[in-house]
Amino acid sequence: MPIKYVPFIPEPIEGQAVLGNFNRVLKYKGADDVSMTIQRGMPLYEMEKTETVGENAEGNMVIRGECVSACAYLKEQGIQVDLVYIDPPFASGADYAKKVYIRRNPKIVEAISKAEEELDDDELKAFEEKMYGDVWDKEKYLNWMYENLMAIKSIMSETACIYIHLDWHIGHYVKILLDEIFGEDFFVNELIWKRSTSGSAKARAKRFGADHDTIYLYRKSEEYIFNQVYTPYPEEEIKKRFTNSDERGRYKDAELATYSKETFDRLKAENRLIITSGGKYRYKIYLDEIEGVLVDSIWTDIPIVNSQASDRYDYATQKPEALLERIIKASSSNGMLVADFFGGSGVTAAVSAKLGRRFIHCDIGLNSIQTTRDRLIADGAQFDVLEIKDGVQLYRNPVQTMDKIKSLIPGLKNEDALDAFWEGAISDSKLGTIPVYVPNLMDSTSKLLDKVMMNRIIHQAIPDLDSNIKKVIVYYIDITDKAEIEQFIKEDDSTTIEIELRDLKAILDDVVIGDHADFHVDEIHDDLLGGYAISIDRFMSDRVSGKIFEFNSKNAFNGKKKQITISEEGLEMIEYLSVDCSAYDGEWHSDSEIKIDKLGYMIVNGKKTKAFWDGRIRSEKKPLRLKIRNICGDETVWAISR
Repeated sequence: MPIKYVPFIPEPIEGQAVLGNFNRVLKYKGADDVSMTIQRGMPLYEMEKTETVGENAEGNMVIRGECVSACAYLKEQGIQVDLVYIDPPFASGADYAKKVYIRRNPKIVEAISKAEEELDDDELKAFEEKMYGDVWDKEKYLNWMYENLMAIKSIMSETACIYIHLDWHIGHYVKILLDEIFGEDFFVNELIWKRSTSGSAKARAKRFGADHDTIYLYRKSEEYIFNQVYTPYPEEEIKKRFTNSDERGRYKDAELATYSKETFDRLKAENRLIITSGGKYRYKIYLDEIEGVLVDSIWTDIPIVNSQASDRYDYATQKPEALLERIIKASSSNGMLVADFFGGSGVTAAVSAKLGRRFIHCDIGLNSIQTTRDRLIADGAQFDVLEIKDGVQLYRNPVQTMDKIKSLIPGLKNEDALDAFWEGAISDSKLGTIPVYVPNLMDSTSKLLDKVMMNRIIHQAIPDLDSNIKKVIVYYIDITDKAEIEQFIKEDDSTTIEIELRDLKAILDDVVIGDHADFHVDEIHDDLLGGYAISIDRFMSDRVSGKIFEFNSKNAFNGKKKQITISEEGLEMIEYLSVDCSAYDGEWHSDSEIKIDKLGYMIVNGKKTKAFWDGRIRSEKKPLRLKIRNICGDETVWAISR
């Protein structure tokens, strides 16, 4: 349950009612619902700090949670951001998966003849795990985006700008939303980023290649930060135009059309003045004085992150650092606060830190938080890792949570006759078909069961049901007040259908199973480094083992010979280890950590090495807690006996 509700913004754009213009243009369902949500405010939940990296005097944050709840926290804390970049789902209908690589067994590292030998990805054992689905009903997507954009605007400083990265699927609709929220007069630019790929030949057989994304730039007020951005002067242009040189360097000349005596005298004194044979005046422009070519609204010089790039993190929607560097340099200054509420691979936070800006990274997916956290560690950044306690963080990401939920509800089956609002139905011998509503964890507008959602169920969803339906079941992850909602249902006499409320967390409490590890701790006396070493003797992960079983079974069914095998020790399922030598409980302090990359090499305390993991992790001080992350991203913590 939220602690309270925080107002979005004091009022809509002057002269506009919330969603007024937008609803008149599109006339889509759900406008009343989102209007009620906006009037209610942003739900504020408890925020838990799970880790501190460095002293973090600048207050950098990596937040696991949804955009609206993160904005509620920031507004409550009085924090305003100076620049926002978001790369939200595009409503493209695509599913995104993470490739999960089996690590090398450290028990047989000594048998590997060449430690320096690189392996191709094709040689590695791997399976895919679905991370999230960009599958949206257009109306729900627009409701969701409206709420998120209103929340973001609420925490923007008066001189802030926002960049919204989209493509052809939904961008033109969101542009109308942006005009509604920020005001048409505060639109600055439509930027076109041309990617280096435009799809396969088959996909382009009957259309032009779709090879660009669109980025909309809006400002919050009349005064805003904008710094001119330049690209290097093209070499061919230098050779063509800067054909002359003197003792100062290469130059081109330009006509001195109109000038004052002061200008004339200055150019002459600087030896810049040229008198042509026809008696006309020209002046020298030196190459080293030119900042470059001004960047316009079409960006063709920034390629996507290719498969061999050094800054590739195997994240499906990763954007190049050069793209964010241009945006951050253009619309912020040193020390300003930059935020990304759909942070993905962490590129915004990483580039912000490198450019001397403060940062906030927010994402609902655990994979995003882990990828960003490890990326920032490698860059030497300082930050806090926080988690919004809103009841949604049940699994690694919303897709897995939704899939697990549907499999755990007893008797739930798909029912084609029902509207998509209902997840399915349960058959009952006395009551017949019972439609079941399950909140979509990828849609923040539906996760909280409040009067707004209950009103929608009673007055929109239930009236569309067949007349023989006698009962519906409504599951919830979070609820404002169960007694209040039940009283709301009781007082509404518009339906005779029974409405039963059920808590989803009740069926998940017994399902979340941590990994198991056998390990022992040795104090090192005969080593120059000294300290302690934790040796992992055996590691077991039911979730990873289940994924491997699914992969092997699917391959066998399809007649493929490729199978993934795991040793008895199971250490191939470990991606990351961390030791806390500072506290037995509370927020995590990573005093020593190892990440094993997909080739088996260690990244020790953020530094890449060409050494294979030997099954141990060392620490200078006595270890108090051990954290292990499996290759799918689940983390489990063990206390080490005192």
